[in-house]
Amino acid sequence: MARRVAAVCARVRQAAERAGRDASAIRLVAVTKLFPASVVREAYALGLREFGENYVQEFEGKAPELADLSAARFHLIGHLQSNKTRRAAGLFHVIDAVDSPKLARRLQEAATRPLDVKIEVKLSEEASKQGASPEQLPELIAAIRECSRLRLTGLLTMPPWTDDPEASRPYFRRLRELAGRYDLPELSMGMSHDLEVAVEEGATEVRIGTALFGERMRA
Repeated sequence: MARRVAAVCARVRQAAERAGRDASAIRLVAVTKLFPASVVREAYALGLREFGENYVQEFEGKAPELADLSAARFHLIGHLQSNKTRRAAGLFHVIDAVDSPKLARRLQEAATRPLDVKIEVKLSEEASKQGASPEQLPELIAAIRECSRLRLTGLLTMPPWTDDPEASRPYFRRLRELAGRYDLPELSMGMSHDLEVAVEEGATEVRIGTALFGERMRA
């Protein structure tokens, strides 16, 4: 894992240099879904501090084993069902996939401490993708900003899967344009196969699983 972490950090650094950016401004979120708590602990020991999980129930089982990792921040990067908002608000530091005013209001009601949130934007036509449409952003941004316990930091998107990293570029560019329009500073975009393109297009956060941990274990 140490070699993989070093390799990913080098990729981020080199992409940032090509784009004339400061690599230290790009956050690495280690995606640990379907990996046990021991993998999170190993990554933490190597200096990683931001971890992404997709499923509330899965992380609920890991959380007690990770409670002593005081500097770790856990992100929910998967779709959040409304009926799991109370559990999610208690487990995670960041909710990265808010996609409706209803979900924002439920998180506001459930939160007992401040929560950072991002809006997931659907820029693909794929039926499997979640998120708010660009046209829904003004209403959703306004709804989140009315929630005193939620701090809106930026946008997240997931382009269609492809082996060609360049195919992701138009989606990343579009997300950057939307973030600029609404004065949102953070862009969560880019994964193991296309992180360089994401960094070149302005990502402030990349979500990396396979390049750090190999193929995921199955539940």
